[in-house]
Amino acid sequence: MIDPVTLIVALITISTPVLLAALGELVVEKAGVLNLGVEGMMITGAVCGFITAHETGSPTLAFLAGGTGAALLSMIFAALTQFLMSNQVATGLALTLFGLGLSALLGVGYEGTPIPEVAKPLPAALREIPMIGPILLSHDLVTYLAIAAVFVIAYVLRHTRTGLILRAVGESHDAAHALGYKVVRIRCAAIVFGGAMAGLGGAFLSVVYVENWVQGMTAGAGWIALALVVFAAWKSGRVLFGAWLFGGIAALQLRLQAQEVPVPVALLDASPYLVTIAVLVIMSSDRARTSLNAPGDLGRTFHASG
Repeated sequence: MIDPVTLIVALITISTPVLLAALGELVVEKAGVLNLGVEGMMITGAVCGFITAHETGSPTLAFLAGGTGAALLSMIFAALTQFLMSNQVATGLALTLFGLGLSALLGVGYEGTPIPEVAKPLPAALREIPMIGPILLSHDLVTYLAIAAVFVIAYVLRHTRTGLILRAVGESHDAAHALGYKVVRIRCAAIVFGGAMAGLGGAFLSVVYVENWVQGMTAGAGWIALALVVFAAWKSGRVLFGAWLFGGIAALQLRLQAQEVPVPVALLDASPYLVTIAVLVIMSSDRARTSLNAPGDLGRTFHASG
């Protein structure tokens, strides 16, 4: 018998890394940049966070290291695409391969090493309240910050001058440049922010969810994050729904395996990705609506005309 309360708790935890990475990529794409290196940045954040947690014993420093490591990796992407004007798709794919290789190198010898447990910010008495406690009050601080980021990013993009400028650069970089906005500078800032968010997601994966370092542990989460941005029509609220969908299917398949249901294990392992992709394809099948919501200059290289 599957306990719905523990299922929901697991759903929220599993979805947090994907949510953080997808929110970061949402901001990057709103600025008109397509960064396919999310997977590489996540795995870099995972290894940097885990190594720091093991060496320092501080989860706070672990998350800072994870975000910083991935942000530094994203700077390579920014330099290549914004200054050297390399192809964004090819550069993003190269960034993923580089991140996977770099993380494997850095993580040698750290498999199975101990790290401190991440403390819960709310008192134990609140976490023991039936249903409400486990579901709403038993998570770590990063999980709450990830959910809060959904609303903060939505507000900034819709109701602030910073968001307006970011969206203007993504819609038409030539028009934004003509108005005096520093297109390259703005896009570089968005890329670094997206890298930091992906790194936080990776650090959460290794430090909080798995509590271990395993080579290739992101297992495609970065690609799911990329797909969620398109599915969400570049809206942060729908990113949250998509992340919870992925987390829910992943949590359910783990419990089905524990129940020893007569379904091949390989199929259960693949089910979160298969179901999520199927839902994304169905809900994004309206090409006219998808193209209408997409930033006008997404993926296009900016050439300053003087």
